[in-house]
Amino acid sequence: MSLFHLIIQEMQHRKMNFLLGLLSVVVAVACLVAALTLLQADEIQTELILEKKSEEVKLAGAKLEDAMRKITKGLGFNILILPADEDLSEFHLTGIVTKTMPEENVTKLANSDIVTVNHLLPMVAKKVTWPEKECEVILTGTRGEVPQMERALKKPLQQQVPEGAMVLGYQIQKKLGLKAGDEVELMGKPFKVTLTYPERGTADDSTVWINLKQAQELLGMQNLVNAILALECNCATEDRVAEIRNDVGKILPGTQIIERGPPALARAEARNKAHATAVASLEQEKANRIQLIERHADFAAVLVPLVVLGCGAWIGFLSLENVRRRATEIGILRAIGLRSSQVFGIFIIKAVLIGLIGALLGYFLGYGIGVTWGKLPESIHPQEVLFSGRWLLLSLVFAPLLASLASWVPALMAARQDPATILQEG
Repeated sequence: MSLFHLIIQEMQHRKMNFLLGLLSVVVAVACLVAALTLLQADEIQTELILEKKSEEVKLAGAKLEDAMRKITKGLGFNILILPADEDLSEFHLTGIVTKTMPEENVTKLANSDIVTVNHLLPMVAKKVTWPEKECEVILTGTRGEVPQMERALKKPLQQQVPEGAMVLGYQIQKKLGLKAGDEVELMGKPFKVTLTYPERGTADDSTVWINLKQAQELLGMQNLVNAILALECNCATEDRVAEIRNDVGKILPGTQIIERGPPALARAEARNKAHATAVASLEQEKANRIQLIERHADFAAVLVPLVVLGCGAWIGFLSLENVRRRATEIGILRAIGLRSSQVFGIFIIKAVLIGLIGALLGYFLGYGIGVTWGKLPESIHPQEVLFSGRWLLLSLVFAPLLASLASWVPALMAARQDPATILQEG
């Protein structure tokens, strides 16, 4: 009778012992594979969640930048570049710039590589008496925004006033009864009212806007301007004014910078803070997911070894019980010529077979548990990301090794038994 035939008969005769041993291997392998599969599913879920969160933050950042641009543009120019000798105390009291600087300063700034300001608009402004109307007004001369070097053209914050045209503030047009289309004279020059502004509640209500070149001629300020208006870029650092002063100062050393419009700053800071909160939320989500994976890994690091050791001990107990129950059979087999190495082989080979069968069943059971509990999105096919030939091979090596090691001592005890003693006892 061949050794393989004896092993088959052994498994058929001791079905319960075989099935219990097989169950132990299946549980051990399934526990190991399920833990590995769940950990990998956690990592995939983490990657997907963080990728989605990152896209949300990126989209929110783009919306923030666009909203910030619109809000800042809506509030108008908030950076004022003034001559270095302008008395700021007087300016804050009157709102009128009295000193001048060369008009070429705006061209020099536009042709530089400055990025902290844009929408450059030169202007002259002076409080004068409109002789023909006997009315005091703030006469302001503006031209179109100066395009900046190597930058895409942007929609201007303030439209150019053409030569011969006039734009009136609310109080002026109300006081003088003027409306769009009326023709008037200012300091002996003919103008046509093209636009009247609604009430703004600022000095603009008492302002008359004309073309910069004509204003310079009327005020005797050819090639000179009182100020350059600009819009700060939201790419500036936390200390925006200091950075803008530093950048502008390098290009236009004979100037000074002031910032106006606290609402713009408050809104900018609030939106920047909201963006920072979104980024912090992403980092927090990442930390939470990593912490979750680490907790699962720590739990698996304790549970899996305990299950494996328990199953190994159970296989050893079943093998030992099988040896004791079959003592008489072993004695008869030895008496008819079966060598001790063959007896040892019966138990070890049986353990290896249990390990191989249990490894196959346990792997797919553990894989199924991992896929079910892993809860990956429907768009992801589990077999493409979770099925691992390496883990299957590991199971086919690990399980037979576990079963054979657990059965080693009982098999050795069976092989070393003296047949004469066993038969006498039997």
